[in-house]
Amino acid sequence: MSFSLNSIRVGGKEVLPLIEGGKGVAISTGASSGPWAAAGGIGTISAVIADQYDAHGNIEPHEYLGRTRKDRHEEMVQYSIKGTIDQVRKAWELSRGEGLININMLWEVGSAQRILHEVLEKTKGMIHGVTSGAGMPFKLGELTAKYGAHYYPIVSSGRAFGLLWKRAYKNFAERLGGVVYEDPWLAGGHNGLSNAEDPNKPGDPYPRVVELRAIMRKLGLDHVPIIMAGGVWNLKEWKDWIDNKEIGPIMFQFGTRPLVTKESPISDSWKKKLLSLKPGDVLLQNFSPTGFFSSALKNSFIGELVQRNEHQIDFRTEKDEEFDTELVVERKTYIVRRADEGKARAWMAEGFERAMKTPDGSLIFVTPEKCAEIRKDQADCVGCLSQCRFSSWATNEKNSTGRLADPRSFCIQKTLEDVAHDGSVDDNLVFAGHNAFRFGSDPFYSNGFIPSVKQLMDRIVSGD
Repeated sequence: MSFSLNSIRVGGKEVLPLIEGGKGVAISTGASSGPWAAAGGIGTISAVIADQYDAHGNIEPHEYLGRTRKDRHEEMVQYSIKGTIDQVRKAWELSRGEGLININMLWEVGSAQRILHEVLEKTKGMIHGVTSGAGMPFKLGELTAKYGAHYYPIVSSGRAFGLLWKRAYKNFAERLGGVVYEDPWLAGGHNGLSNAEDPNKPGDPYPRVVELRAIMRKLGLDHVPIIMAGGVWNLKEWKDWIDNKEIGPIMFQFGTRPLVTKESPISDSWKKKLLSLKPGDVLLQNFSPTGFFSSALKNSFIGELVQRNEHQIDFRTEKDEEFDTELVVERKTYIVRRADEGKARAWMAEGFERAMKTPDGSLIFVTPEKCAEIRKDQADCVGCLSQCRFSSWATNEKNSTGRLADPRSFCIQKTLEDVAHDGSVDDNLVFAGHNAFRFGSDPFYSNGFIPSVKQLMDRIVSGD
């Protein structure tokens, strides 16, 4: 059976219904999004701490020299602004006027709105739209409309979009470029899995997207495309969604497959790792300092976080019927359950000698080396998130969440910067969608073949 894919009109321009998923930090760059747009789709640049270039076109390392977190936060903001502008200009040059270019912003990034204002002001005419999620981006429509750009909110339910529309977007209807439905079980990176949903029981995306379209129709948005994101590998598997009257105008977002292209900036070892994955090698977990669930490769980094969270017991400051046993760690006394005292002493005997308090009245047990690393990472915080559970930073008047820093999480800026710049794929956080294992079984990648963006786009357009 032959497969055909028609263009779709977006922002007054005919483009292929194919969007490159945004991946920060420094992963979705102009080097890959420019060629994606040149091939007729919508390329996407991450606005989260993007790489900037010096006068010779070399990447400038991000060095944080500020003495306070507030000072380092300002450095982070300036890096994001300058880097995103550099990447947009590069994508613009490489796209040769074809396709469209979007930028992607994690809404929970510290000073996200300020970064977007500066970038949109200084790249007028180059950016088609802004995609944003991992939070409720109520200001997204107003912000993009000010600069004549479009906005693409990322949601994981029709209810979420309905709330955004009612509270904010109805005033900027003409600038809504599309609504991204991101499958919260299959998408890579941060996702919108709610507390009412079971991370171990994936939901069928079809009825959820149909529900989203029904809500959009009631709001007069039948013409606005829905972008299916998360779990999309090839289009033959989604042919029943194309020209489907229940769903209406549909586009597809590819986040994982563009990682393995010649233009992709990730390291050769990262690409090689992706080509060798097996089913189940991606874990949906809740370790992120954002507080959102996210999907990443199972490796030693994730393994240590799993272990850190398992080496955990509750404690009290006073005895009661349940907590009746004293546990002394480094001359500090904690009141724990009798059964938990035995667990703690066994962990300490194995070298996990340091006890660290969590905001939830528990202790985790880590090695002295890990304890020192956690303390240093928390002290070196650059305020990359609007609120961070790992360091307790927040972009408010007090620059604090008001809660104890949580040692069960990690510094996301540190690890994403490292892996993006040739750091270890095993010792860092490596985001990926749950279909990443298909690199190993797809004949397109036989014998370690790595396509150009154009070759990948041609493959996707064919249905494969």
